Amino acid sequence: MIRVAVTGLGCITPIGNTVADFRDSLYAGRTGIAPFDRNFPGALDPDSGLRFKTTALVKNFDPVNHPAQKLASGVMVASDTSAQFGIVAARQAVEQSGLLAHYAPESVTIVTGCACGGRAADEDANRHLYTRNARVPPTAILRTMSSSGASSIAIETGITGPVLNISTACASSTHAIGLAFHMVRSCHAPAAIAGGYEAALTFGFLRAWDSMRVVSPTACRPFAADRDGMTLGEGATMLVLEPLEAALARGAHIYAEVVGFGMSADAHHITQPRAEGAALAMRRAIDDITVAHLEPRTSNLEPAQRIGYINAHGTGTLANDAVEAAAIHQALGPHAPHIPVGALKSLTGHSIGAAGAIEALATILALDSASLPHTANIGAVDPALNLDVITDHPRPLAPGKDIALSNSLAFGGLNAVLALRRFTP
Repeated sequence: MIRVAVTGLGCITPIGNTVADFRDSLYAGRTGIAPFDRNFPGALDPDSGLRFKTTALVKNFDPVNHPAQKLASGVMVASDTSAQFGIVAARQAVEQSGLLAHYAPESVTIVTGCACGGRAADEDANRHLYTRNARVPPTAILRTMSSSGASSIAIETGITGPVLNISTACASSTHAIGLAFHMVRSCHAPAAIAGGYEAALTFGFLRAWDSMRVVSPTACRPFAADRDGMTLGEGATMLVLEPLEAALARGAHIYAEVVGFGMSADAHHITQPRAEGAALAMRRAIDDITVAHLEPRTSNLEPAQRIGYINAHGTGTLANDAVEAAAIHQALGPHAPHIPVGALKSLTGHSIGAAGAIEALATILALDSASLPHTANIGAVDPALNLDVITDHPRPLAPGKDIALSNSLAFGGLNAVLALRRFTP
C-alpha cells in the first residue's frame, strides 16, 4: 500500500465559489447563513408555514460563464444545480492539480457523494404535473439522478475509469473520499477525483425538515450552550487524490495526506445517533493509519496522541452535538478534552451529502496552513460536553500534532471518518 496525497481542490460553497474565497471566509469567520432568498429554485413562498427563516445558499453562481467552466457543454446546461456545483468544483480541482496532464483518462476514478439528487428538477416537474397535468420533460429523469453529477464530471473531463456515486445521507461525500482513498492506496486506481455535491434547498425540502423540528429558528451554533438546531445549506467540494511519490516526482503541491478512513453503523435508530457507533468509526480511522504501515516515525507518539484537530460533524442540535462529544471521549479517552475541535456548519450550514467533503476541505486547508479555523457565532461553549472548541479566532496547529479527523455522522446511523495528516517534506 502506498501513501496518498491531496493535490487538487475545488469548491462551490455558501462562503466562496473558489478555494481562495472559501479560505478567506473560513479564517475570517464570515458566515454564509442569511435570510431566505425568495428566488432559489423550487421556492413557492419560503416564508409560508416555516418556523425558520435562514439558509446557507451558494451565491453568484453562473454554471455556464463560471471562470472554471471553459467548456460550457450541453451536459452542463441540462444538469440540475447539484450536478452543476459538482462539475465546476471538479474542474477547479482537476485544473489546479494538472491531473489529466499526468494520468491517462482511463486510469482515473471518480467517486462522488450526493444524497438528494436533483430536488429542484423533481419538484418543478411534479408541481406542474399535479396542478396542471403538464407534460413532464424527459430531462427530468436525468436531472433527478443522484449520480448525474458523477456522470457529468466524467463527460466533461473525458475520464473513462470507474465512476460511481454514493448516497448515505449526511456521510455521502465522506464515504466517497474514503473509498477513493482506499482505491488509490491499494493501487486499484492510479488517481481519483472524489467529493460531493448537493443543492436540495427547495420549498418541499425545507418543509420536510421543518416538520422534523431540528432546524434552528436563528442560525446554527455547534456545541454552544444555547444551540437550538441546524441550518440547511448546499454546495460542492472535489479533491484530487494520487500517490504521494508520483505527486512529488511531478512537483505538485501537497495540501495534505489522507492516511486513514473508518466506517460504522449504529444499528440503533433511523434519526437518533448513538455515541458507540461514531466512536467506532473514529477508532477505525485511527487504526487504519497503523494498519497501513504508513506512519513515519518522526516522533514516539502513537497516531491517537498526534491528533491535533477534530473537524466535527457539529450540526448544532442538542442531541447530535452531545452524542458526538460523547463519541470523541469514547474514542480518544483522556486525550479528548485537550484536542481542539471545530465545526464548519456555523458558516456553511448543513449541505447534507456534500457536507463531509466541504468539511474535509476545511480540514485540509487547516493542515496545509498549520492554522485551525474557529467555530463562528458561538458565545459560551456547553460545559457539559468537556471539549476544547475553538472560538473567537483561529489557533495554531500545535507542534507534533500533525493528524486531524473529519467526522460525518448521518441519519440512519451511518458514520464515516477521515484521518488526514499535514505533509512535511
